[in-house]
Amino acid sequence: MTVVALASATGAMAQDSFMLDEILVESASRDARPLLDTPVAVTVLEGEALAVKQATDFQQLLGDAPGVTIEGGPRSISQEPNIRGFQDEQIVLRFDGGRSNFDQAHRGRFFVDPDIVQRVEIVRGGGSTLYGSGALGGVISIDTKDAGDLLAPGQDFGMRVLGGYASNGEIGQATATLYGRQGRFDGLAFFGWQPMGSNLTDGNGTEILSSAIDIGNGLLKFGFEPNEDSRFELSGSIYGDKGTTPPNANDVGDPETDVDRNATVSTLRAGWDYAPVDSNLVDLSVLGYFNGLEITEDRDADGRSDVTKYQTLGIEVTNRSRFETALPFTLVYGVEALRDTQQGSRNGDTRPQFPDAEATTLAVFAEATIAVTDRLEIVPGLRYDRYNRDPDTSDLDTVDEGFFSPRLGVSYRPNENWQVYGNIARAFRAPGLTELYNDGVHFAVPGFSLGPGMTFSGVNSFVPNPDLEPEKSTQFELGTRYSRANIFQEGDALNFSVDAYYAEVEDFVNQTVTFMDFSTATPGPGGLVVGGTTTTDNVDARLWGLEASADYDTGPFFAGLALTVPRGETDEGGPLGSIPQDRITATAGMRPSANWEFGGSITYAAAEDDVPEGSLPGEAFTVVDLFASWKPTTPQFNGAVLRAGIDNLFDEEYMIYPNGLNQPGRTFKISAAVEF
Repeated sequence: MTVVALASATGAMAQDSFMLDEILVESASRDARPLLDTPVAVTVLEGEALAVKQATDFQQLLGDAPGVTIEGGPRSISQEPNIRGFQDEQIVLRFDGGRSNFDQAHRGRFFVDPDIVQRVEIVRGGGSTLYGSGALGGVISIDTKDAGDLLAPGQDFGMRVLGGYASNGEIGQATATLYGRQGRFDGLAFFGWQPMGSNLTDGNGTEILSSAIDIGNGLLKFGFEPNEDSRFELSGSIYGDKGTTPPNANDVGDPETDVDRNATVSTLRAGWDYAPVDSNLVDLSVLGYFNGLEITEDRDADGRSDVTKYQTLGIEVTNRSRFETALPFTLVYGVEALRDTQQGSRNGDTRPQFPDAEATTLAVFAEATIAVTDRLEIVPGLRYDRYNRDPDTSDLDTVDEGFFSPRLGVSYRPNENWQVYGNIARAFRAPGLTELYNDGVHFAVPGFSLGPGMTFSGVNSFVPNPDLEPEKSTQFELGTRYSRANIFQEGDALNFSVDAYYAEVEDFVNQTVTFMDFSTATPGPGGLVVGGTTTTDNVDARLWGLEASADYDTGPFFAGLALTVPRGETDEGGPLGSIPQDRITATAGMRPSANWEFGGSITYAAAEDDVPEGSLPGEAFTVVDLFASWKPTTPQFNGAVLRAGIDNLFDEEYMIYPNGLNQPGRTFKISAAVEF
């Protein structure tokens, strides 16, 4: 479902005029700045624009944003982001400021209940100057709610309860949030539960086997402000999911290979913000964080037990200084250190498909925003990362390298409502631990004879490649955005943006699955035995495309468009398997009164048939969604909202390329939330 998110006062109907609320962006510059002064492609979704979707997974929450595709199929536990054809670890994912680096074999990257998400910033394009390895495609920053987001003016304590139901998969939603402020202290406690009563079904009515997964999520936040200059914040969360699923959760369920999955993800965050009101030189943010993940998968057919563990420990220190010189400028600079550790076991022994290994990164960065005139800003930046990859075996080499990530941006404001911007940036991604060191069996199928004296073993094996080079890209971007209130009539608002990009990528990490690799032929009983291999190597590639969005709101009526046109190829002109479908989404709705809203959206995705040999093409599809909400105005129901919606109204059978499974068919949704 697509919902228009305007920078206007929502529900501004019946007003003679209103001022356009200023959208602030933080992730694009590590500093809060107006969207119209941000010289990169960025989408901000928050508050009502997220809540109206009644999302039970991140495909529903973010999958319609320009330039963004959520891959992994209909099971929420396998969903991962794709921005402009960059996917998985080529995108930096941040939860409440801390990096979330885990990414392994369709096991997902989103471990938070959508109902506690307050704000999402999606920065598209190379962002390594500020965020280092992985920001080839961009950065997705997800912030959860805190007490300040929920407390009404003059309110010290409150509670929010939500209950919901989605018919496809019989998905229940139950969340409870307590929040309050006492003196200089504030806090929030959240609990969410999302059980599924049955498997999902696609638009053809076919059951998506082994897709019923129960999910729970808890979050605690505490804040303390000793004075107006400082704020300390401590938070912790725990996420868990449990159910029967394929080991590759973007694949068809099969009783012979399905596993009983039990996942636990815990996070800790400790932050300090210090900004003396009388200082232009000190605006300091310090964040320490920990992520711990453990997934146990017990195969029903033979009792095989796999355990996957991944931990990230990190610290970031960022300061912002403002200088009033002949050319006023702001400098954002800092240091970052993080360590990722992974361990894999099978039946208690080491698991070469997820080898024990450790990754360490140290970095320094700085970016300046120089005001050449009151309308023209230049944004130069530079970052240096030093990274080490260390396998827990003497058979494989360690990797120790460094990388510089420069950037030069420009922002020009022809008038107060219009911005034109451009960028040239270098971005990189160090190879992941699994890409470098995975070994052992990838998959096995029954063997068979290839003729006299030769047999296919039926085993496809990983081939480790510790010589993989880091992915490096040079990216160019040109865009414009416009935002204005009271443009056609009193009380309306118009926003639109267009951006075009081009990226030259050196040493793109490419995985090749060779079902039968005759170079593996070895003597065996009755002749030669041939196996298969899964290898990773570096290729050069080009990615380019166009994105656009437009939103218009009069109060009683609203409408929007979002366009994504991605392209990409190898340096030799061959197809890349990560390029999403062309997509356009149109949204329209009305507010007949202050407490009612109705709307719908239609999404068309074009066919994607320029795919690597052996890959399934993506078929075109059209999906229609409807949504409605009612906010009672009577005093006894103050703070309540009732929502209803229908996803995939016409029960379209469709698959989002390059997923391996169809998306859910028609789904009726209803939810009610009450704030006390």
